Amino acid sequence: MNIIEGLKKEQIVAPEGYNRWLVPPASVAIHLCIGSVYAWSIFNPALTKELGVVASSSADWSLTSVVWIFSVAIVFLGLSAAFGGKWLEKVGPRMVGFVAACCWGGGFVIGSVGIAYHQLWLLYLGYGVLGGCGLGLGYVSPVSTLIRWFPDRRGMATGMAIMGFGGGAMIGAPFKEWLLKIYFEAPQYLGKASEVALTTEGGKRFAQVAGSLKEVVVASAADAAKMPIPGAEGVYVVGTGSTGAAAVFFTLGVIYFIVMVAAAFSFRVPRPGWIPAGWTPPAASSASSKMITRNHVHIDQALKTPQFYFLWLVLCTNVTAGIGVLGVAKTMMSEIFGSTLPMIVNGGFAATYVLMISVFRMVGRFFWASTSDFLGRKNTYFVFFVLGIILYVSIPFTAQQVSAHPAVMWLVMFYAVTMIIFTMYGGGFATIPAYLADIFGTKFVGGIHGRLLTAWSTAGVLGPLAITELRDRSLQSELKALAAKVDPAAFQSKFGATVDHLNELVAAKTVTIAKLMEIAPAGTIDPTPSLYNTTMYTMAGLLVIGLIANMLVRPVHEKHHMPHEEFDDGMVQ
Repeated sequence: MNIIEGLKKEQIVAPEGYNRWLVPPASVAIHLCIGSVYAWSIFNPALTKELGVVASSSADWSLTSVVWIFSVAIVFLGLSAAFGGKWLEKVGPRMVGFVAACCWGGGFVIGSVGIAYHQLWLLYLGYGVLGGCGLGLGYVSPVSTLIRWFPDRRGMATGMAIMGFGGGAMIGAPFKEWLLKIYFEAPQYLGKASEVALTTEGGKRFAQVAGSLKEVVVASAADAAKMPIPGAEGVYVVGTGSTGAAAVFFTLGVIYFIVMVAAAFSFRVPRPGWIPAGWTPPAASSASSKMITRNHVHIDQALKTPQFYFLWLVLCTNVTAGIGVLGVAKTMMSEIFGSTLPMIVNGGFAATYVLMISVFRMVGRFFWASTSDFLGRKNTYFVFFVLGIILYVSIPFTAQQVSAHPAVMWLVMFYAVTMIIFTMYGGGFATIPAYLADIFGTKFVGGIHGRLLTAWSTAGVLGPLAITELRDRSLQSELKALAAKVDPAAFQSKFGATVDHLNELVAAKTVTIAKLMEIAPAGTIDPTPSLYNTTMYTMAGLLVIGLIANMLVRPVHEKHHMPHEEFDDGMVQ
């Protein structure tokens, strides 16, 4: 009971002379922990090979099903942030931070059980639902607290916390890669495919192991090279060894819980009427442009304006395009360039790529938010959409060129294009609160922002859904086209079944593009780099919708403004 009492808002009021600079480290610590959600793609290879370990077995989860876990987490982030703001005002940041720690850390622990027992629903429940709630609660509590402690430097204060969220993957990605390597255990190796008697039943590959028939996977040299501890190509027994994902989830859950609880107990709130020494609340300032209002719109009234829904579309389309790529960033890099430039694009390169995504998102948050002070928010989003359309359309061109003429130049181009995209993805989050304040005033901007974050939840579904569904359609089409080029006798010799059983073999993950390429006619171009072409064109189309919505944003009609006697301009500027 004493612990619960100590979490309440009235128990954490700072004493006279309290140093407000003790609060930002705690806020950044929480955001660094929950920001590691952006490194989710690090887990994709391990989770899609949890049973086969070196290659996907018939019972392993598909990339589509795994990516959706990230989507669910983002959905619950937005929902819990939208509803958690009001609760935060009642109970205070320490209580909310503690609950966020329980949800985020506990979500990892439940997820580890789901991985260990191969129960996908537990992974969705733990990491997706419970962890997503931890994300949302952890997101709102530090920002709200810092705004109260730094009324004189709100942009800087909230920027620190948001930087931590954007930079969570910068620490999380290499740390997760290191843990996966530590906990990795190679499965039982039977020998090269030519040395092992293999049979095919129902699309699955089997071999005799200790007198009984066991399912196996046949790992290519590329598969073996991608293992955390590189092994030999050949036949491995399914269900032996470990990717280490379950142990990594449990370890991270414990670490995140400890760090976030310690940070939450560091939170203090200023006493009523407190202001920084030597600071005088500013008087109402004149608008510097026609897009910046001097008035305020009530949170409930904001939902009755077309501006709210235009801005909702602006955020949703910008985030959908970015988050769709973000969820499969590592996988996309490996698939587009892994087969054409294997000596460069290995596991270490892909992990560094994920790390750099985090770095550029951080840079984008500061760069674009600062730039918007000069360009204006509307013009900044105009740049996001126009430049974004050009960049997304350039990715299929790059994939086509690297497939026909493999060269490092195309890798450099892809790297630069995606990094610019991620700066605008991060910049969109940093700029939207200021855009809302310009349009609706500052008095209720926090609550309006919380409700607008439902656009983030929606984007968390639309982005990964679009990129995985469109990729799967392209994959099925390319597999059929490639199989038609392969000599039927070579196909049967390779997979133990005829081409007529292609769908069955693909469903069991026995047939892949990489394995078909091993027996394809000389001169056949690997179609893997083009799997994301349709997706990129679709993302560019979404940005066109966002561009139109942004162009329709106008100042709010005066009928929606609050009467001046109902608000105080002092502390809300």
